[in-house]
Amino acid sequence: RTQSVSQSLHKSREKEVVTLVEARRAQNLTILLSKLKTSYEEIKVLVLQMDEEEIPQDMLEQLLKYTPQSDEMELLESHSHGEEVERFSTADRFLFEVGHIPHYEQRLETLYFKRKFVDAVDEVQPKIKSLIFASQQVQTSNKLRKLLELVLLFGNYMNTGMRSNAYGFRISSLNKMVDTKAGSSGTRYNLLNFTVQVIEDRFPELLNIDEDLSYVKEAWRCNIPEVEKDVSKLRLGLSNIKKELNFQANRPSRSFGDRYVEVMGDFMEIADGIFADVETKIKTMKEEYVKAVELFGEDTKIASEEFFGIFNTFLVQFSESRAENIAARRKKEEEEKKHRQLEDAKLREKEIKAKRKARNAAKAAGEFDDLVSALRSGDLYEKKESDKKSAKKQAGAAAPPVARKSIGGRTRIDSDNTRERR
Repeated sequence: RTQSVSQSLHKSREKEVVTLVEARRAQNLTILLSKLKTSYEEIKVLVLQMDEEEIPQDMLEQLLKYTPQSDEMELLESHSHGEEVERFSTADRFLFEVGHIPHYEQRLETLYFKRKFVDAVDEVQPKIKSLIFASQQVQTSNKLRKLLELVLLFGNYMNTGMRSNAYGFRISSLNKMVDTKAGSSGTRYNLLNFTVQVIEDRFPELLNIDEDLSYVKEAWRCNIPEVEKDVSKLRLGLSNIKKELNFQANRPSRSFGDRYVEVMGDFMEIADGIFADVETKIKTMKEEYVKAVELFGEDTKIASEEFFGIFNTFLVQFSESRAENIAARRKKEEEEKKHRQLEDAKLREKEIKAKRKARNAAKAAGEFDDLVSALRSGDLYEKKESDKKSAKKQAGAAAPPVARKSIGGRTRIDSDNTRERR
């Protein structure tokens, strides 16, 4: 990262500023320091005091990118005689000053770890908890045991005559139940739909099996090697702090305002207890997982996301099959309701027609009876004569006036319909 003195020594005609470190690195560091708006003297004091509140996390991350390298310090030391230090550029002077803080880089690294420790623990703890509880749930759930018995029963029944009864099956077979279709090709009804239907009818207490396996979904998202890796990082970080504490505590003299031992010592008293609890839980997690895997006859090398993924997939399929069954029943009920309504409408129409026919038949029968009675009594003929007389009277009343004329001793009566001559 360094250049020869002849290549890296730059003098400003006005300020006579000297830059010794690599030009691009010096430029980037100068930009960083201008953004931080903190002088190298202030940064030096903050690092010595291990003032976590005054050194934000983003500042720590940036400072860790620009820690003095051994070759840079050698070059800066070789040009630090007399007033030459005052001519150093901003980047050179910063590296020169912080480079004289004992274990400057280790201080920043351990302070950064301290800031991240609680967040790292909070991130790994839920994963450990989910893996422990999920392992225990699949071991102790009576609902899961009963459901597996039903699946085994159905499997043996379906294979009757083909092979002897099985005493168990691979749990991965649970996810294949949806592939065992019923009836003709194209039907959606499968073995899991049938199993859910039997459970709904005869074992309704098994319908909420997901409550017994509530941590399976979270455990499915966890990877045990990754969790162990996260815990190893915590272990290594605490180990580095212990080493640095030992180094700082045994130094013959400390700089004024150096509080590394006090600050990090207090932190370790708390962190050790927290991490001891994490290590206890990680041990329990691995033990419970092995017991769960062995209980179901699986290889202990099976990945946790694969093992719990089988149960998670089954729970999802179980829920979907139950929803499908409910939808199918509702559809059937709607179809039956429409069929009943159609049949009722046909029946009502048939009844109306029958009633109308009966009324017409009754009316016709009544008229016929009246006619026979009238014939027998003679009323029918009298009624006809009466009707004729009435008709004549009505015709005479409706006739227009008659005009009388006398023509040659003869009288002619003219009307619209008659003519009389005498």
